Amino acid sequence: MAEDLAERRCKPCEGGVEVLRRDQAVALLDALHDSWSISEDGVAISRCFTFPAYSRTLAFANAVAWIAITEGHHPVLTISYGSCEVAYSTHAIDGLSDNDFICAAKIDRLAAASAR
Repeated sequence: MAEDLAERRCKPCEGGVEVLRRDQAVALLDALHDSWSISEDGVAISRCFTFPAYSRTLAFANAVAWIAITEGHHPVLTISYGSCEVAYSTHAIDGLSDNDFICAAKIDRLAAASAR
């Protein structure tokens, strides 16, 4: 199912889309890498990626930014020397949408490819 998510494209969301129920979000979360988690309030998902050097962290953050620009769906990135935390939420609906999980799956695919 993760590959299915990674193959999908985000749909523009300016509101008017229903927030995913917690059970729906949990089902989609199961399709992602185990390191993704849902926030306690249920409005965001996040994962922290670690790297051996700052240059690798920045390269990853730039690749994530490219996914965000391509999909028109933008995460919060928190960059430190050897880590980058990626957090997704659909701000237009103040909660989670399919777009958050589509982008997370694309980032999982990116991380897996860069680990090879």
